[in-house]
Amino acid sequence: MTSTLSEQSYTARHLSVLEGLEAVRKRPGMYIGTTDSRGLMHCVWEIVDNAVDEALGGYCTHIEVILHTDGSVEVRDDGRGIPVDIEPKTGLTGVEVVFTKLHAGGKFGGGSYAASGGLHGVGASVVNALSERLDVEVDRSGRTHRMTFHRGEPGTFADGPTGPSTGSAFTPFVDHSELATVGKVPRKVTGSRIRFWPDRQVFPATAVFSDEELHGRLRQTSFLVPGLRLTVRDERRLPGTPGADGPWVEEFVHDGGAVDFVDFLATDPALTDTWRLTGSGSFTETVPMLDDRGHLVSTEVERDCEVEVALRWGTGYETEVRSFVNIIATPKGGTHLTGFEQALVKTVRKQVENNARRLKVSTKDSSERIEKDDIMAGLTAVLTVRLAEPQFEGQTKEVLGTGPVRQVVAKVVEGELTALLTSGKRDLKNQSATVLDKVVAEMRARLSARKQKEISRRKNALETSALPAKLADCRSDDVDRSELFIVEGDSALGTAKLARSSDFQALLPIRGKILNVQKASISDMLRNAECAAIIQVIGAGSGRTFELDQARYGKVVLMTDADVDGAHIRTLLLTLFFRYMRPMVDAGRVFAAVPPLHRVEVIGAGSKKNEYLYTYSEAELAQTLKRLDRAGKRYKDDIQRYKGLGEMDADQLAETTMDPRHRTLRRVTARDAAAAERVFELLMGSEVAPRRDFIVAGADQLDRAVIDA
Repeated sequence: MTSTLSEQSYTARHLSVLEGLEAVRKRPGMYIGTTDSRGLMHCVWEIVDNAVDEALGGYCTHIEVILHTDGSVEVRDDGRGIPVDIEPKTGLTGVEVVFTKLHAGGKFGGGSYAASGGLHGVGASVVNALSERLDVEVDRSGRTHRMTFHRGEPGTFADGPTGPSTGSAFTPFVDHSELATVGKVPRKVTGSRIRFWPDRQVFPATAVFSDEELHGRLRQTSFLVPGLRLTVRDERRLPGTPGADGPWVEEFVHDGGAVDFVDFLATDPALTDTWRLTGSGSFTETVPMLDDRGHLVSTEVERDCEVEVALRWGTGYETEVRSFVNIIATPKGGTHLTGFEQALVKTVRKQVENNARRLKVSTKDSSERIEKDDIMAGLTAVLTVRLAEPQFEGQTKEVLGTGPVRQVVAKVVEGELTALLTSGKRDLKNQSATVLDKVVAEMRARLSARKQKEISRRKNALETSALPAKLADCRSDDVDRSELFIVEGDSALGTAKLARSSDFQALLPIRGKILNVQKASISDMLRNAECAAIIQVIGAGSGRTFELDQARYGKVVLMTDADVDGAHIRTLLLTLFFRYMRPMVDAGRVFAAVPPLHRVEVIGAGSKKNEYLYTYSEAELAQTLKRLDRAGKRYKDDIQRYKGLGEMDADQLAETTMDPRHRTLRRVTARDAAAAERVFELLMGSEVAPRRDFIVAGADQLDRAVIDA
């Protein structure tokens, strides 16, 4: 105790209070998980969630979070305000009870909150214990009440004209505590303002407030509590932040709830509308409750559980499912998420069986059984349950433990989703068929990927290779050194074989333009010979089964002709990699070769051999010719314009495109691939109207002279 509180502030009157809060200071990880930046942010959420609980009850419409220049954080709300009257059992005001007593508050079945994020009653008192200073102001009953604390001890600070500071002299209360009245407000004005300075004896200097997490959490809360206005104000003026030049204010408010949240989270084009599933259920729970004599008695309590789910399927294969209890995120799931997933799998499996003939699925073949991953591919969902006194695992509330919630959620999801998937309405019927087609395609893609993975590993010298016959593989087993060139056409392949270094450079020819995977299903993509060959040769799977560390080559180079068709094929290949082998792009292992456009033959003086110069653009060609003219050098007028790689001989191809000592490669980034996918979706996607608008809007800008044909 002496290490954190001076002897003068450690008084007998608050001995029990400080003993309780001192346990928090000695073992902070038990209450906030950790003392790094995550734990610091957890303290903010404890205060913010208390304000949001007021909003859930319909008493609060605006919450503001202020990051002050002195490292403190202030949370303001216009809720009912913390009770300021005397709590009869302790003889202390409600404010002091909330901030100094562990397991004290309005969330223990007293009817103050039907559903809340807080349930242990330790949030505010834990933040108080871990703060060097904490100030509370409450507007209630026409007055503004104020109380200050120093590491959990109530008292007063002798602040100067510059305002509140942790350096001000602190005097603890000894005989009795005082909730000071410091002003008047209209009787209808209520709310609370809590400002705390984290104690650097607990939190290291490296623990800082995360702007990204703060904005993300407040935005998330605005979706979960429709109509609630949340404001963050940053007054710190930190370099590199939006508020570097002055206070930065950002506001979040959404009226659409979970549906808006799903639309915000989804990144791929939609296959279905965002469906909203709602319902409720009740269950009986046995909980210990205090009787009139202060004894704990097991009592059966009837609980109501409200369920809201918003979900939609998209064309991608990534899954984004967020689950919440009241407004508390449960990133590690719990019984509510288990119920959701069980009902989702059960319902979709039943619908696939009912439509087995149309989907061409065998109900007797156990290998064609729909798995959870098949259904979750491309799914974006937000699951929220609201109930009183939920049971969490730990104060950080990452896992819901209330068992009966699973059955309630499963019943609601199964009933509502079945109604949507079996609806007779034309629009819903089409969307339902699309979802089932996607799920079956994912199942077949998973089975195909499993087979590919079994046969696509590099074989040793004593084994027969199961790789495509047209692959001209390299001898090296060193993944970091090996390179795979995807070559356009057999004519270029013949030249490339002579130009490559067979020790570490492999060649895979493709015939013309591969499948447009932007609007093709996964099963169609895998049935396409060229796409399947590329995935098989790389050997790391596809989609959600892709494993980067299993890739057989360190570099994949797209080597296409320097014309319009070559650019088209390169875009098709980029779309394939971005959609089904994205980790290769993210890791910077996909490149585009940069073949030359022109060859200038400079006539040698006297007995010197003619010299060849290569240029890569019209502008570079013009500059090169000007430079030769100024130098008085002659060159042949028939400047060669390369239309294809097959026009080069092996030495020229090696020098310009394949030899690592001379070539130029352009690394493809995720931004490049994303841009290629957007252009492809516009020009060759299934939506016709945007393409027509694009053509009409740009028709007057067409210049036939620049068409490279």
